[in-house]
Amino acid sequence: MNTPDLMTLPDFMLASSQGELNLSQCVHDWLIIYFYPKDATPGCTTQANEFSQLNAAFQALHVHIIGVSRDSLKSHERFIEKQAINFALISDSDEKLCQYFDVIKQKNMYGKQVMGIERSTFIFHQGKLIKSFRKVKAAGHAELILNEIKSLQQST
Repeated sequence: MNTPDLMTLPDFMLASSQGELNLSQCVHDWLIIYFYPKDATPGCTTQANEFSQLNAAFQALHVHIIGVSRDSLKSHERFIEKQAINFALISDSDEKLCQYFDVIKQKNMYGKQVMGIERSTFIFHQGKLIKSFRKVKAAGHAELILNEIKSLQQST
């Protein structure tokens, strides 16, 4: 696991809804990578919709958004189409990216212990991790991140 102050974008190919990509080669000034448990579930739908609704405001600040879950590309395509999601979703079915960001955690689901994605968001500036958010609540999170980006941009 990388320590947050040293974390850089990983250098390996990933399958996304917008084709293969290598995060280390993303040339975006600002990048948000957010991890969510599962396509088409209530909290994940809320979060994706809020990021989509605010995407124009993020783009105005030169911020690129990428969502990540363990769902398949086919699941992502259905989710994108049904919810009109306007940014890329990465399929991390082998958990390689999840392991890199250390977001697979033991969770209690209906009284049963399971391993799953802890809802988390990472803000990168010019390829370096600037800030991370763990155990986030879906509702209102996109707006919180937008305000955080505005604050970070004022201080850089």
